[in-house]
Amino acid sequence: MDKFQFFAPSEVLFGKNVEAQVGTMCKKYGAHKVLVHFGGSSAKNSGLLDRVCASLKEAGLEYVLLGGVVPNPLLSKINEGVELCRAEGVDFILAVGGGSVIDSAKGIGYGLANEGDVWDYYERKKTVTGCAPIGVVLTIAAAGSEMSNSSVVTKDEGMLKRGLTTDFCYAKFSLLNPELTYTLPAYQTASGCTDIMVHTLERYFTGKQTKQLTLVDNIAATLLRNVMRNAKIALKEPKNYDARAEIMWSGTLSHNGITGDRTLGDWSCHQLEHELSGMFGVAHGAGLAAVWGSWARYVYKENVARFAQLAVDVFGIPYNYRYEETTALEGIAAMESFFRHICMPTNIHDLIGSELTEEQIKELAYKCSFMGTRTIGQFKVLTEEDMANIYRAAK
Repeated sequence: MDKFQFFAPSEVLFGKNVEAQVGTMCKKYGAHKVLVHFGGSSAKNSGLLDRVCASLKEAGLEYVLLGGVVPNPLLSKINEGVELCRAEGVDFILAVGGGSVIDSAKGIGYGLANEGDVWDYYERKKTVTGCAPIGVVLTIAAAGSEMSNSSVVTKDEGMLKRGLTTDFCYAKFSLLNPELTYTLPAYQTASGCTDIMVHTLERYFTGKQTKQLTLVDNIAATLLRNVMRNAKIALKEPKNYDARAEIMWSGTLSHNGITGDRTLGDWSCHQLEHELSGMFGVAHGAGLAAVWGSWARYVYKENVARFAQLAVDVFGIPYNYRYEETTALEGIAAMESFFRHICMPTNIHDLIGSELTEEQIKELAYKCSFMGTRTIGQFKVLTEEDMANIYRAAK
């Protein structure tokens, strides 16, 4: 790797009961009045929301509540949050939840710090110049948004998903207690582990011009193996603290740049999946599992050795010097086998319960290409036609 950028300014507190320090941490980073942003009933029913509010009160901070964030967070909720914050004089946003809540908080932060329609910034019509400060109490190990500079939101009209990456939206702090993930349903745990893995896989498959560092490759392979091993444990033993801790910290590291500079990665699978979850409302990680194998088989000949290396380093598949392509394909199959083992779909039919129609395929590819205005990917640059072909292969 000739050049790369690493910037991870978020302060992390990791371990049991760290959420009790949330009031102190908000105050440390200048909060006076806090928006406590969360999803559905789980934060209330578990008592977490009460503990968070009690900590804010103890720190002498005022707060207002805004719940109702859904998976694939909606622009309408972000707009509601911006209006509430302005009306209440909020100067700090606290996300209590997983990636959807954190991304929604980042959207609100952008809306407070920038003029006009938040969506214009996600569509690149305007350039972000700041973001209101954000803190995180993490409850789901998956998206890595707690220590990344990215967010993805969905516009209600047309269910268009767009991502925005800027250094303004890094969380000031993130509080990570693996115990808060004990009650996650098995499907959500598996989907989260898949998302973690694909964040690193997207970085692993760079463009042809990028020379990777052996150290970074080894970190990536170790992280992938670690998540695979502990996902199996956590699914059998949901309250296994050590397994949950390994998964949670892997999720953070997988998206904070330590396994590769995101700007050098491919990211095609994420772009392809965004349209699936926009159209069908599926879990993000499950959607990634559904398209990853078809993407891999479509692009692997661009650099067969890279896929072969993944097979050897992650799955221990013997390297076949005479038939390198065989090793590469065995690695792809092994990855799909793992996804199936944790009950993730490896095709779109299993994801949504029916086959895509040709009309749906064309619509997905059209939206993924931003209405015919962009290509995606760096490992292999994909046109709108390529996108449609991958959806067909995965259907």
